[in-house]
Amino acid sequence: MLAPHLPMLQVVVPLLMAPFVVLLRPRGLAWAAATMASLMAFAIAIVLALSVVGDATLTYRVGGWMAPYGIELRVDAFGALLLLVITGASSMALLGGQRSLERALPPTREPYYFSAWLLALTGFVGIAVSADAFNIFVFMEVSSLASYVLIAGGPDRRALSAVFKYLIMGTVGATFYLVGIGLVYMMTGTLNLADMAGRIEAVADTRPMIVAAGFITVGLALKAAIFPLHIWLPNAYAYAPHVTTAFLAACATKVALYVLLRFDFLILQQHLSGHAFQFAGYLMPLAVLGILVGSGVAMFERDLKRLLAFSSVAQIGYMLLGASLVSVSGLHAAILHMFNHALAKGGLFLAVAAFAAVTSGWRLEQIGGIARTMPWTFAAFVVCGLSLIGVPGTAGFLSKWYLVTAALEHGALGIALVCVILLSSLMAVAYVWRMVESACFAPDFDAETDADSTPNRDFAAFSHLLPTILWIVALANLYFGLANALPLELAKSAARTLLGGLP
Repeated sequence: MLAPHLPMLQVVVPLLMAPFVVLLRPRGLAWAAATMASLMAFAIAIVLALSVVGDATLTYRVGGWMAPYGIELRVDAFGALLLLVITGASSMALLGGQRSLERALPPTREPYYFSAWLLALTGFVGIAVSADAFNIFVFMEVSSLASYVLIAGGPDRRALSAVFKYLIMGTVGATFYLVGIGLVYMMTGTLNLADMAGRIEAVADTRPMIVAAGFITVGLALKAAIFPLHIWLPNAYAYAPHVTTAFLAACATKVALYVLLRFDFLILQQHLSGHAFQFAGYLMPLAVLGILVGSGVAMFERDLKRLLAFSSVAQIGYMLLGASLVSVSGLHAAILHMFNHALAKGGLFLAVAAFAAVTSGWRLEQIGGIARTMPWTFAAFVVCGLSLIGVPGTAGFLSKWYLVTAALEHGALGIALVCVILLSSLMAVAYVWRMVESACFAPDFDAETDADSTPNRDFAAFSHLLPTILWIVALANLYFGLANALPLELAKSAARTLLGGLP
C-alpha cells in the first residue's frame, strides 16, 4: 500500500518529525526521535534504490495533479544513489555521534539542533526527488539554512565567522541559480524539468538561454565548492561539530553537483549547440586545478579537519573531471565516485570525532600516540584512508579505475589526465601517511596534564557505539570495493540517462 507513496514519504518523514523534535525536552529524546526518522528515511532510500535498478523510474504526482500543472516527484537511478548517500550519512552520523553532540550542545539547545538536522535532511532528499526546478531551489534553501545552524551550533566560536562566509557564498550561489531558472521560465513557460526539456529546443540558442546556462552553472558550482569557488568549505568543515562535519562532508556538495549534472546534461547539452564543448572546456581545467591544489594544500595542512576538507576539494575535482569528459564512461566514474567518496570521507570524519574525545584537539601534533590508545578506531580510520587513496580492494579504487579508463578513451589528452590522477593519488598517500605517522610514531598526548583535554571517562560513555558505527562504514568501504553490483549498476544507469541522445 505504501510503495507508490515512497518518493513522497522520503521527504515527509523527516519534515514532519522536525517540529515534533523541538517539543522533546528530556535529554536524549530529541536525538532518539531524529535518529529514528533518519533510519526510516534510509530504509525508504534502500527500497527506492532496489526499485529503480535496471533503468526504471518512479514518479509521484502530488495531489494527483498531472505535470507540468502539478508538482511531480521523480526517482531514477541517479537520484536513488544520492538518496542512499544522504540518508546513510545522516543515520551513521546520528547513531555514532550521540555523546559527541551531547558534549558539544547545551541541553536547552539540543532539541533545536536536531530539528535543524532533520530540516537539512529534508532539504537534501527533497532536491534528490524533485522534478521541478523551482522546488529544487526551495529545498536548496531549506537545506542551506539548516546547515548554517548545524555548523554554527557547536561550542567553537570560530564557526560563526566560517558560517557567515558560507552564508554569503551560499546566498550568491542560490541567487545565481534562481536568476537562471527565472530566465529559463521566461523563455519556456514551465518549471517542470521534463516539460522544460521538451520546450527548450525552440529557444535554445537565444541570448537569455545562454545567459541562464551561465548563471545556473556558476551558482551550482558555488554550492558544490568547485575550485576556485570552494573558499567557504575548509573552515565550515573545520569548526562545525565533528559528527555534523561527517554528515555534511558526505553529501552536501554532492547534492549541488547532482543538480548541476542533471540540469546541464538533460536540458542544456541536449539542445544548446556547442554547450557540451563549453562544459568540458571550462570545467575540465577547473577540475584539474582543484585536484592538484586541493591535494597540495592538504599535504601541508596540520589541522586534521582542514586537511580532510581540502582533500574534499580534490575529490570534487575527480567527480567534475569525469563529468567533463562528456561520455558514458566518464559520467559513470564521476557518479560512482560520489558514492565511494561519501563512504571514505564520512568514515574519516567519524574517526576524528572519536579522536577528539580523548585529545586536546585534532591537529597532527595533538593526536600523537592515538593509535596505541584507540587501536581499533585507528584501524578503521586507516581503512577509510586507504579507500580515499584508492588502494585496490577498496571502494575508492573502483571509481578511480573507471575514471582512468574513461580518460584513456581521449588519446593524448586522456594520458595527461591519467598523469594528474596518479600524481594526486600519490599526494593522497603523502597526506594520509602524515596522519598515520603522527598517530603511530609521535610522542603520546598527555590527557591528564592538558587542561583543555576531555577526560577519558567521557569517551568511555560512548565508545561502545561510535567505533562500531565507524567499523560499519569502514567495512562498507571494503564491501563495495569487492561486491559493488548495486552502486555500479545505479551509476551506469544514471550515466546512460544523463547522456540521453548526446553522441
